[in-house]
Amino acid sequence: MNSFVHLHNHSEYSLLDGMSNLEKMVSRVKSNNQPAIAITDHGNMYGAVEFYKLSKKYDIKPIIGLEAYCAIDDSLKKNNDEKSPYHLTLLSENETGYQNLMKMVTHANLNGFYYKPRIDKKILEQYNEGIIVLSGCPSSELSRSIVSNDDEKIKNTYGWFSDVFKDRFYLEIMDHIGVPNQKTINQKLLEISENNNLPLVITNDNHYVEKQDHLAHELLMCLQTNSNINDPNRFKFDDDNYYIKSSEEMWEQWKELPSGLNNTLEISERCNIKLDFTKALLPKYDCPDNKSSMEYLRELSYKGFSKRFNENDPELIERLDYELEVIEKSKFPDYFLVCWDIFNFVNSKNILSAVRGSAAASLVLYCLEVTKINPMEHNLVFERFLNLERREMPDIDMDFEDDKRNEVMKYCVERYGKDHIAQIITFGTMGAKAAVRDVTRVLDLPISVGDKLAGIIPTKPGTKIKDALEIDDFKSLMNDSDNRKVVDFAQKLEGTVRHASTHAAGVVISQEDLTNDVPLQISTSGEENAPPTTQYAMAAIADVGLLKMDFLGLTNLSIISKTIELIEKRTGKDFNIYEISKTDEKTFELLSKGDTFGVFQLESAGMRKYIKDLKPSSISDIAAMIALYRPGPMEHIDRFIRSKYGKEKIKYPHDALKDILSETYGIIVYQDQVLKIAQAFGGYTLGEADILRKAMGKKIKEVMQAEKDRFISGSLSKGFDEKTSNEVFELIEPFAGYAFNKAHSVSYAMIAYWTAYFKANYKIEYFTALLNSSINNTDKISVCVSEIRKTELEIIKPNINNSNVYFSILSTEKGKIIGYGLSSLKNVSAASLSKIIDERKKSGPFESLGDFCKRIDSSWINKKILESLIKSGSFDDFGERGGLLDSVERILIQINSLTKLRNSNQSTMFDLFGDEVETPVNVIEIAETATQDNEKMHWEQEVMGISFTENPNHKKMLRIKEINEEIIVSLQQIDFIDINKPQTLIAEVKSYEKRVSRKGAEFMIVKLELTDGPIDLMVWQNKISEVDIWLHSPIAKIKGKINNRNGENSIWYDSGEIFSFEDQSNINNNLTNKTPIITKEEYKPNMKNEKTPIEEITDENINAVKEVIITVDSEKHSSNKHIMDDLTRILLDNEGNIPVSIIVKSSSEKVKLNLPFANVNTSKSLEEKLDTIIGLQNVFYKQ
Repeated sequence: MNSFVHLHNHSEYSLLDGMSNLEKMVSRVKSNNQPAIAITDHGNMYGAVEFYKLSKKYDIKPIIGLEAYCAIDDSLKKNNDEKSPYHLTLLSENETGYQNLMKMVTHANLNGFYYKPRIDKKILEQYNEGIIVLSGCPSSELSRSIVSNDDEKIKNTYGWFSDVFKDRFYLEIMDHIGVPNQKTINQKLLEISENNNLPLVITNDNHYVEKQDHLAHELLMCLQTNSNINDPNRFKFDDDNYYIKSSEEMWEQWKELPSGLNNTLEISERCNIKLDFTKALLPKYDCPDNKSSMEYLRELSYKGFSKRFNENDPELIERLDYELEVIEKSKFPDYFLVCWDIFNFVNSKNILSAVRGSAAASLVLYCLEVTKINPMEHNLVFERFLNLERREMPDIDMDFEDDKRNEVMKYCVERYGKDHIAQIITFGTMGAKAAVRDVTRVLDLPISVGDKLAGIIPTKPGTKIKDALEIDDFKSLMNDSDNRKVVDFAQKLEGTVRHASTHAAGVVISQEDLTNDVPLQISTSGEENAPPTTQYAMAAIADVGLLKMDFLGLTNLSIISKTIELIEKRTGKDFNIYEISKTDEKTFELLSKGDTFGVFQLESAGMRKYIKDLKPSSISDIAAMIALYRPGPMEHIDRFIRSKYGKEKIKYPHDALKDILSETYGIIVYQDQVLKIAQAFGGYTLGEADILRKAMGKKIKEVMQAEKDRFISGSLSKGFDEKTSNEVFELIEPFAGYAFNKAHSVSYAMIAYWTAYFKANYKIEYFTALLNSSINNTDKISVCVSEIRKTELEIIKPNINNSNVYFSILSTEKGKIIGYGLSSLKNVSAASLSKIIDERKKSGPFESLGDFCKRIDSSWINKKILESLIKSGSFDDFGERGGLLDSVERILIQINSLTKLRNSNQSTMFDLFGDEVETPVNVIEIAETATQDNEKMHWEQEVMGISFTENPNHKKMLRIKEINEEIIVSLQQIDFIDINKPQTLIAEVKSYEKRVSRKGAEFMIVKLELTDGPIDLMVWQNKISEVDIWLHSPIAKIKGKINNRNGENSIWYDSGEIFSFEDQSNINNNLTNKTPIITKEEYKPNMKNEKTPIEEITDENINAVKEVIITVDSEKHSSNKHIMDDLTRILLDNEGNIPVSIIVKSSSEKVKLNLPFANVNTSKSLEEKLDTIIGLQNVFYKQ
């Protein structure tokens, strides 16, 4: 039977263009009885290694290639002529060709990238050895020459390829409906072949695996081009034949051209590549005095041992020698020397570091000062890190201060060479929720369809759409044809590779030029001068034998480092973090109170609860809690805590396990304990036990049965009975899957302890560093400021004359306080602010607005920066905020004029008087009208996310608490109430968000603000219709129950209403003798020109409107239940700068609602819409 090999195939790594999953692609070829297949993705080799391994798995010959982009002229040129490069199909004939492909791809990405990664003919000629070339698709140079009917160019093109590649050049023919000039191209290619004796080869330019995938592929193309299926102008393939056809289909289609079909087999026979996955391509460390790597490692280890330990303890020396022996037999001394070299640099620069994972179990690394944890002190198992039974490259995952990671990278590039170091790529795939939402969009269906479906899909990582189809509520939605359509297509796209990015930590270092083993591309990190990125992901990097390391930037290490800088600045003394007491009372007291905001790993609400219950007394306690606080082990936390305090008797499955489990009160917490139990019971070596642990984690039935038999046999030979042996095996089996790496826990527990130590002992320095770590995140700053306000510390509002670029510690008569960091303000950059602050430090405080205008340069400031500074209160010394904001344009004109004058080198007549007379500055008159506190608060919230102006509502809410203590107005009250009883709260309404539950039910989360912080109000589906009446009011009275989940409080809504401070009956009907919370006058609108209001907007008075006031009569307008929603929608649709207030009036009261979220622009259109909803007689324009 005639056969065929597909030589032009796009996998999902032709991002958002190809849709072929690699395994499905290879499996399809196997089922077609085709002997081989090629991978030819657009301009990259992302999938090459994975494709090779899968092909071998299915006993299919892999042909590694790519569809290259070739520059029109020169790949180094970047101009309009080079925007549409030619396409060319390249296949590696052998290992040399494979390496040359990697060289070409690297050049294309690092040097030739212009819209696409491009090579050119010089590069092709330089790296032509071992490469088979197919002339390419209709976008190739030869095809375009044919279409342009340029005979000379046609001849030169095939002539050049024939001369360079000789018998490795083939004319590529394909046929698809709708491709312009396809028949013309094919006819000419046949003619060229016949006249020049050039071989033809037939391809199908496959983009998906099965014929029925073509519609899903169309949707994928819509995602790529940001269009939808109903867009008549969208890019699409015009036929459904871009799939992996059987040999019979290809022969039927091309039976008139048998040579072109047979040549696919000929090329397949020529392509023979073998990738070696047994190599260890470690960098060779250049040792001094011609010492071997092992000799030098041993020397450094013993030198470090003498420094770390004052005694030659035989047990320590035995452990050190054992580790060195394992390292030598594993042939990893150079790996350890490279790590030592990196940390030697890090330590010399005082960069804080830590080592994650099992590496902290190595005494050698502790002696080399790579790790900071003594593994013997914590009884850490070296075999969990490295053992002779498990011959794998060890992982040394490194944490550095996040703002110093680039410094470490730069050192490595300089030390090992730019051709020997790269960051590692990672690929993002389409998850279940994203696939559902994306398919909904490209099918041009309402967004709500996708939201409802995605809302039911569980958020658990790895959840598939097929899992959601087991949920009844999701299944019931399949009765709707649109829902069914979305889900069917989403399942086809689910898991497809969507984008490539740079791994947050992965780094690879090599001895030889990296491009001998991996193709490279420009880093996607966006960091300046960043090393390139590999085109192979983590698994493939390990397969080809390259040394992978993790360099992770850890914010908490930066916070600690900045804290130490501030301590040293204040004390004038060096501070050594490694000398702090590990039993500090204040630290453990802070942890026992659950005061863990800002404490590494311990600040989540659930963790705060457990830490408070545990009251840790050692770093081991912290390590255990870090290990236990995860799905699975969490169920043992309560038992752990009870056992610690003797409230529950500690039980051991067997007395032989007591020594192993005593530190964790009889509970298996760590993987190390699983290893030791296997050793003690089953007779395993610790290395063998680590292999058992991995097998248990993978849960492979046949492997598990074999291991169980061995474990039981070993236990019996050690004198344990069969019943006990079975019980112990069944005990450790589930724990092996989720028990934690103890070395990792201890390492992170140490960082957690450090952060708690500094918070407890150096509070102002720590909080200042903490604020600066979130300088561009107003949400985090807001939470941090709220936490500061709970302490004795003081943080002051921004001021141009005492604030700095970053948060800083200021000295005052009252003592040390925290000054606000101006670069954290919205629209304000550190670069512009630093120049203004430098000027202030150089020449003294700005004495007035005029002085400020005179001394700064117009390039340092713009309208947005100035407005943010004013709104934050930074210019309060210069006038009222409202007046300053009205004068922004004039202030900027003044600054610009004075800057031009300074830069013109022209003298004014005042210069003739020398320094005695200054150049006069035009006085900018600022209106002195007092700015209302509510307005100040709104502006502060806008630019800072918090407010320093005292909230008048909070003052009134606290007065309510004095009148009726049962009404909740603060978070603090919640800690002392019975959460099982219904409660009444009075709170500010900040925002709300509608969501869909996993069961498809709509619910709402309303953000409420109490006097000391925010709390979420959960409104379930059966109550949503009730909230309209109060949802848009500033203050609401809410009834509901407090719900505590994992230590986080929320309110479950029962009922609510608008709250009026002037109506005391809202609080208690028997308060006639009490002082009013607020008088009626406090809610009387403050209107200028009340006698001559603007009755109608005209061209003449439109700019005079300063506020729009709308009156809603609760009785007259009661027929429209959604009047507040309707008004809000109209106001938001007419967004502008004029404030809006709504007065809600009834027969007994009148309440004014300020709407800071709904400033408007006045217009006739707005007038008409308001007239329709409320009537113009209820609209007042305040001048």
